[in-house]
Amino acid sequence: MKLTVFSSDGTTSSEKDFANIPTFEGDKGLQAVKEVIVAINANNRQGTHSTKTRGEVRGGGKKPWRQKGTGRARAGSIRSPLWSGGGVVFGPKPRDYSKKINGKVKDLAFSRALFDRAIAGEIAVIEAFVAAPAKTKSVGVILGRICAKGKLLLVDAPFAIETARAARNLERVSLQDASKLNTLDLAQYKKIIVSTKALETILARVNGGKNS
Repeated sequence: MKLTVFSSDGTTSSEKDFANIPTFEGDKGLQAVKEVIVAINANNRQGTHSTKTRGEVRGGGKKPWRQKGTGRARAGSIRSPLWSGGGVVFGPKPRDYSKKINGKVKDLAFSRALFDRAIAGEIAVIEAFVAAPAKTKSVGVILGRICAKGKLLLVDAPFAIETARAARNLERVSLQDASKLNTLDLAQYKKIIVSTKALETILARVNGGKNS
């Protein structure tokens, strides 16, 4: 499969064939992609939300007024769910949202997502993330030459400290190490720019069957 390879300054480009990118036919792997993305989002949820039932809200032990003769509705507690400041009926409680996904499903989803983005021309390769000087403005200019608009994901293995510091200030740019790249990362950005070193790591990981 051919990908566009840019020079480090983004000024020149050429087509290069990468034979190790996995290929798919039909819908194979699409369901795995969905399942893995749902699982990643679920596993990122903290599940710490909590509300109090009427038995947990402080106060309300005394009956507000007598049962009959006041002309008002009967009430047994000021902490009834019907009252402001009262308990919550069937409100959220702390829970674990995590979902377990089989390793082979993760591998399949990652490979399929990689294939889909590559075949759509949404993965670009840069020889190396080198900006001279290593300033946010310089990095922004280089990335603008490769993709002028939209959210970008930069992938390296690993990032140089200076490059990471310069790139992280760009609002539309996110950074990810090739060893930690996952299916959700591949799915949610307009363009993915990987260094040649990072692509080697990704392809070795895909062909080696490591979990994504």
